[in-house]
Amino acid sequence: MKSVYIYDTTLRDGTRGEGFQLSGLDKLRIAKRLDEFGVDYIEGGWPGSNPKDVEFFREAKTIKLHHAKLAAFGSTRRANTKVEEDPQVRLLLEAETPVVTIFGKSWELQVTEILRTTVLENQAMIRDTVMHLVKNGREVIYDAEHFFDGYKDSPEHAMATLRAAAEGGAACLVLCDTNGGTMPIEIEEICGLVRKHFPDTPMGIHTHNDCELGVANAVAAVRAGATQVQGTINGYGERTGNCNLTSVMPILQLKMGMEVVPRLGELRDLSYFVDDVSNNPHFARAAFIGRTAFAHKGGMHVNAVQKLARSYEHIVPASVGNEQTILVSELSGQSNILLKAEQMGMPIDKGAPEAASILAKIKDLENEGYSFEAAVGSLELLIRRELGTYRKSFEANEYHTSFRQYRDGHKPVCEATVKVSVNDQSELMVAEGHGVVNALDIALRKALTPFYPEISEVSLVDYKVRILDGHDATAAKTRVLIVSAHGGDTWGTVGVSENIIEASWLALVDGIDLFLQRRF
Repeated sequence: MKSVYIYDTTLRDGTRGEGFQLSGLDKLRIAKRLDEFGVDYIEGGWPGSNPKDVEFFREAKTIKLHHAKLAAFGSTRRANTKVEEDPQVRLLLEAETPVVTIFGKSWELQVTEILRTTVLENQAMIRDTVMHLVKNGREVIYDAEHFFDGYKDSPEHAMATLRAAAEGGAACLVLCDTNGGTMPIEIEEICGLVRKHFPDTPMGIHTHNDCELGVANAVAAVRAGATQVQGTINGYGERTGNCNLTSVMPILQLKMGMEVVPRLGELRDLSYFVDDVSNNPHFARAAFIGRTAFAHKGGMHVNAVQKLARSYEHIVPASVGNEQTILVSELSGQSNILLKAEQMGMPIDKGAPEAASILAKIKDLENEGYSFEAAVGSLELLIRRELGTYRKSFEANEYHTSFRQYRDGHKPVCEATVKVSVNDQSELMVAEGHGVVNALDIALRKALTPFYPEISEVSLVDYKVRILDGHDATAAKTRVLIVSAHGGDTWGTVGVSENIIEASWLALVDGIDLFLQRRF
């Protein structure tokens, strides 16, 4: 029997977060992926509350989940209403999910001031709804909303609401830190008391991250006997978010030795999948699965992980689907250069003069404003040049750009002229684009296509501008990072100049040049 069950509410509670939106099809795709990953419960939404959830539960009946149980979410019956006649409860049953999760009020303040009913009627609402759903063959999970706030105000009242759910036949009593303001020591103490009062009914935990303690509070509850943890992938949710499952799952499984999910090694891919489907950027500094979670920059650190990875890595990165990254910057030592060059397939012997030369050049360029942490493509070109393996693919001779704004309603025109030469053969090309950089990109590609038709397969996927030394205002240096892609491969290139167009041009040229270098 598992020690902890994972209950995912990304599709319901996660969508309450600002900037996190999913279509009905998106929710189905994520549900299938969560099932493949191995979570135990997937909360699909609130049946009938909106068209997306109606669509989701209708389509969900046609898909087969191989591991997870699908849950519909809703509330107890209304006050002074028979449970059989409550339309919301009826919709929960019509969703035909094996699990139904309902929430009820644990805080007496909420009962008297929000529901405007009595504490006894509130308990009856909880008991009746759970019992009705159980009689109709559902596994019922009871979410005790505002439980910790309610317990601190009136322990007797909060416990009475849990007793009502247990008497109704709830399969699990989930204690909710709805406001996200409870401290871990309070969570552990109160959960321990609940466990003693209800030894025969499993206990779960649902935390929010308003104090940056969502994960810590979930872990504290597990220590006190909770056997179900509710949360969302990447911590999406209302306000500052929910307990982040991409952090709590590896903590429970790798740090506390508890069986949680069967495919933890796919955690990073799952995290990125949810971000991509919801059209949100990946959080680079996320614990365990972020791009920088196992990134090493300081020379002493890199030297140490080269000898013994666990000296600066608390887990094996691959255990969560991540990988070690060696960053190269002005803080680097030769170990950074040696490891990075080896990863690129260009090994350098320890103590070789090329390593010192590359390191010196990087430090000089970073002093000028360059940054190679995200511009691995430009770094690779630099290493190739220093090692003597660089082959000139083309010469970027000159370029010219113009922007014309009309007053008669005519659309603005951005134009670029580019002249390149390959093997002493020149090509001059003019192109229009949606902005100066786009025009330059199109003109450069058109000029090179007669020599290298394969560059039509390369696309630009990101463009970032950073103003350096802002006190210089419009005369400040500009750093431009461009990310190019071909198939599943991506690479970043960087350019720095007082002129944003020149900085963009340098990054563009490097991006195409690296693609051609790798094909020689």
